[in-house]
Amino acid sequence: LQVDLWQPSSPLHIVEGAVADVRVPQNATRSLLPFLRQANIQYTILISDLQQAIENQTGVRSHRNRRSLSGYNYEVYHSLEEIEDWMHSLNSTYSDLVHVFSVGKSYEGRPLYVLKLGKRSRPYKKAVWIDCGIHAREWIGPAFCQWFVKEALQTYQTDPDMRKMLTQLYFYIMPVFNVDGYHYSWTNDRFWRKTRSKNTRFHCHGVDANRNWKVKWCDEGASLHPCDDTYCGPFPESEPEVKAVAHFLRKHRKQIKAYLSFHAYAQMLLYPYSYKYATIPNFNCVESAAYNAVNALQSAYGVRYRYGPASSTLYVSSGSSMDWAYKNGIPYAFAFELRDTGHFGFLLPETLIKPTCTETMLAVKNITLHLLKKCH
Repeated sequence: LQVDLWQPSSPLHIVEGAVADVRVPQNATRSLLPFLRQANIQYTILISDLQQAIENQTGVRSHRNRRSLSGYNYEVYHSLEEIEDWMHSLNSTYSDLVHVFSVGKSYEGRPLYVLKLGKRSRPYKKAVWIDCGIHAREWIGPAFCQWFVKEALQTYQTDPDMRKMLTQLYFYIMPVFNVDGYHYSWTNDRFWRKTRSKNTRFHCHGVDANRNWKVKWCDEGASLHPCDDTYCGPFPESEPEVKAVAHFLRKHRKQIKAYLSFHAYAQMLLYPYSYKYATIPNFNCVESAAYNAVNALQSAYGVRYRYGPASSTLYVSSGSSMDWAYKNGIPYAFAFELRDTGHFGFLLPETLIKPTCTETMLAVKNITLHLLKKCH
């Protein structure tokens, strides 16, 4: 019985009393449901017609005015092509605050674009790195990265906090980390997670770009099998996307003070470590930043996020970007798991983009301002 595990990401994390979200082909439900009943396992059908739910999201779209920034809709999901056009438009429209550059090329040869956002107020400024879309099917991530940029540019004149952030810091924002996978999730398989590199021996594609970093690589919570969703790859940084970003972060490690990565779904704010149960040296600073961020987030719509070390709050996983960033000297490393907790899963409706991004924005601003205050 082939199932696609949505939560947790690996069968190793399925334990007694835990909830698992799975996607099954329509014809498999006939054998799965009696089996669950027989085994006395409670189940709920969350989405009965997944195909319909997908079509509601990516179905026939009215022709979008892609070239103009003023008409860009931040409350819908955008294809890779649209996001890239958007970045280039920003680059020409806001040349005083935005600079777009590429850190390398993906496996399939696509540019890996990053936006540098901030006032060129002084030669040296601390920076915050933000990436979205390491896992292709988590579309709310790239939507948030775009929202963040929109908010920054629209409120820079009127909001003293945003002004302070953009004056005192640079933000490096990568709206789509896993460009090949994201593109594939639009064209071929909505629930694709990994990169798209080829494995000749197994005829499986892709590596989990969040298990491919050189920190406790391919240990607990990662798989050695190329067909698995959590495949760690043949060696650390085997994926050109991971290698390019790791190279950029290493080069700017003295400047970058925070690393924020956006995932879905679970409604959590996680910090290191992912690969082991242990307390980080600057726990107090990071913990208080997380606590305040989660409270700020909740103030918008009452949505509660759990927060804590990734290993004990979510599950143990090795080779993650957050652990790597922390190990490489970036003191504030966080991974957000955005909405929801499983009702819609990876198919978060477009009507929820705005509230999700609005509340997340409060958390990110909170962490950034915390960073500027200096915590000892």
